Amino acid sequence: MIVAKFGGSSLADAAQFQKVKDIVFADSRRMLIIPSAPGRRFDKDEKVTDLLYRCYNQQMAGESFQKTFEEIQQRYYDIASQLHLSLELKPYFQEIHKQMEAGASADYCASRGEFLNGLLLSNYLGYEFLDAAEVIFFDELGEFDAEKTNDILKQRLESLDKAVIPGFYGSNPDGSIRAFSRGGSDITGAIVARAAQAELYENWTDVSGFLMADPRIVTDPRPISHITYHEMHELCCAGATVLHEDCVFPVSSAGIPTNIRNTNLPQHPGTMITCNALQREDFAIFAGVSGKKGFSILVLEKEQTDHTWSFVQEVLYVAKKYGIKFQYLPSGAHCVCLLVETRQFLEKQDAFENEIRKSNVPFSMTIQTDIAGIVLVGYGIIHNRLAVNRIYKALQRQNIDVVMINQGSGELSTWVGVPENQMEEAICAIYEEFL
Repeated sequence: MIVAKFGGSSLADAAQFQKVKDIVFADSRRMLIIPSAPGRRFDKDEKVTDLLYRCYNQQMAGESFQKTFEEIQQRYYDIASQLHLSLELKPYFQEIHKQMEAGASADYCASRGEFLNGLLLSNYLGYEFLDAAEVIFFDELGEFDAEKTNDILKQRLESLDKAVIPGFYGSNPDGSIRAFSRGGSDITGAIVARAAQAELYENWTDVSGFLMADPRIVTDPRPISHITYHEMHELCCAGATVLHEDCVFPVSSAGIPTNIRNTNLPQHPGTMITCNALQREDFAIFAGVSGKKGFSILVLEKEQTDHTWSFVQEVLYVAKKYGIKFQYLPSGAHCVCLLVETRQFLEKQDAFENEIRKSNVPFSMTIQTDIAGIVLVGYGIIHNRLAVNRIYKALQRQNIDVVMINQGSGELSTWVGVPENQMEEAICAIYEEFL
């Protein structure tokens, strides 16, 4: 059993639908399909989801949304006509128009993109259509109800052979539509893969997997053939534009691998994301490098020199209390160093300091701003005794200051801090050193 999710660019028009059908029918294990709404067909085109949000905004502003609605209709009518589908779309559009006129929510309006595309794709493939509102649930607080969803979805899937389940949305306890806040179709695909106990979750998009570095910084970086969920998370922390944690948690927690594939180049194996590390044939210790600006190094030093760790514990507790995200640097019994996102910390700095002072422990705090955090990721880095030395030398050759370097006790990543204005140069130097 393979669960396959296809993004908006993969289903933007009839020609893309044909590519998707060829992919699905190329492997009989692709039994559950998750579609997004039609994306852009060309550079200045608009996504259907954006058009649906425009309808909502126009209705809320007391303006006519008819022209925008007709543009949306035409997108779907063109696909249905060119694929010679038997599906009659008119009743669905009449209902959607009626709901919009009655003041339907933004989530309802936006979700109709996936709903309609799901109807088209199920008709085209000859698969059953299962409305996500019947099997994806949110609780009274608007939070995704993972266990209720998994139980009910699993029961429904047992009675289905092959089905199309639209991504992006589910239902509230009162039956109204609720959309995921980000990466909605990716999340739905992972949820379905978990409930189906799939052997693989395929995420089809318009790129052939991930790259070892940002191509806007490094010229022609190598593709990542294999990476673990933990490595991917580390790259995300330093700004890599890969899948968000919410989009992979259902499958990562269930031990199901994810394969990122290109709808326009289906013969390419893409990137495989797994729970367990594998020995990399080409370069055993290196998975990728990414960087992000806007960090500061926060140093809190206790003025009384005793050997208790209560001060460190207090600082970490307060950081957690105020939701301050950080990369933890080596600390002593009376000194704590944190790599924090500057903008987030400054919003909470006063409350953070005042809370720590309540412990009545005298301390000083210094902040070094304008830092870029660069992370070198790959299982086995820590076992390569020369890795840190090579990073220093590579940056030294380019006259790049190393503000901090931190290699944890795990086998996963090494963080390097450099001045913001030297981040791109530093990433290139590190990439070239290891590859």
